[in-house]
Amino acid sequence: MTTTTRGFATIQQRDLVNQIADMLTEALLKGDFAPGVHLAEAQLARDFGVSRAPVREAARLLESRGMLVSQPRRGFFVRTFNADELDDVYDLRLCLERHAIRLLAGKLTAGMEAALSDQLETMRRVARNGTAVQQIEEDVAFHRMLCEFSGNHRLVRVFDELCHEMRFCILLIGQLYDDALRVADTHEPILEALRTRSPEAGEAALDYHIGVAQQRVVEMFRERAKG
Repeated sequence: MTTTTRGFATIQQRDLVNQIADMLTEALLKGDFAPGVHLAEAQLARDFGVSRAPVREAARLLESRGMLVSQPRRGFFVRTFNADELDDVYDLRLCLERHAIRLLAGKLTAGMEAALSDQLETMRRVARNGTAVQQIEEDVAFHRMLCEFSGNHRLVRVFDELCHEMRFCILLIGQLYDDALRVADTHEPILEALRTRSPEAGEAALDYHIGVAQQRVVEMFRERAKG
């Protein structure tokens, strides 16, 4: 199955690959391309008004981010997830962030608390006025701060590697709520728990935040598979 999109904004000549990658990402997150759909390189080049080379490079960039997959002599396809794969992503994410928040609870500074609070407000602002891509990036940024502030640099590195798959998961969470602001607000209890300086409270808040999303998303995928 081949699909194309229309109405892309005019692209400036500078930084073509990143611009195309950003616009394709936005289209993917809006659901313009269904999972498993083939991205026709030539048609996309015509839609963007560019040659095929920058489109191909942009697709490779999205492949490195876990959003597309390539098949020899067939091109690029929108990545698909099944329920078990999503479950694995959430399990690993929960392990990482549980450890991070326990470390962070014992060393939370006023500066860290202020940075997390500011990030939460950024998430709310973007939820009101931003794009789907911006909403996802700010959500990831909040959780990355938890890992970064833990002081474990290797943990941050693993988190960054997992981020590309998490972006898809976060998008799915957004689809479970009518209001993007509600997604942002679900992060407030994590910050409140951290303010108690209790590792147990922080872990419990994180377990609920990620665990509820995991259950809902995985159940949604299993229901789709039955259909």
